[in-house]
Amino acid sequence: MGKQKGSNAERELVQMLWGSGFAAVRVAGSGVSKYPSPDIVASNGSRILAIECKTTLKDHQYFHPEQISQLIGFAEQFKATPILAVKFTNKGWFFFSPEDLEKTPSHNLVIKRKDASKGKFLLDLKNEI
Repeated sequence: MGKQKGSNAERELVQMLWGSGFAAVRVAGSGVSKYPSPDIVASNGSRILAIECKTTLKDHQYFHPEQISQLIGFAEQFKATPILAVKFTNKGWFFFSPEDLEKTPSHNLVIKRKDASKGKFLLDLKNEI
């Protein structure tokens, strides 16, 4: 994902989160800091989310295992729920837990567009405890 495309997607998701009862901020330096950090941190007062965002035109979105490991580690230390937010073009945003990812033969992790129905919608995140 291009840097500008990614930043725009993160801003869009932050606006959606605010509209759904979460306070949300983009994390400066996510992906380039020497410390692991998600793209967005959000809370609705009873739930904290650490969110890694991706947007894609393709039928799949790959994640490096180290990226997921860092998200989980940050979330554990922050007492947050780790969330993968993937925007499939023309399908919208879907939210997954790291356990939803499939391993590929090359040892990467993937979410496929055809499996987007397994993802949660934003309201599901709001109502889960």
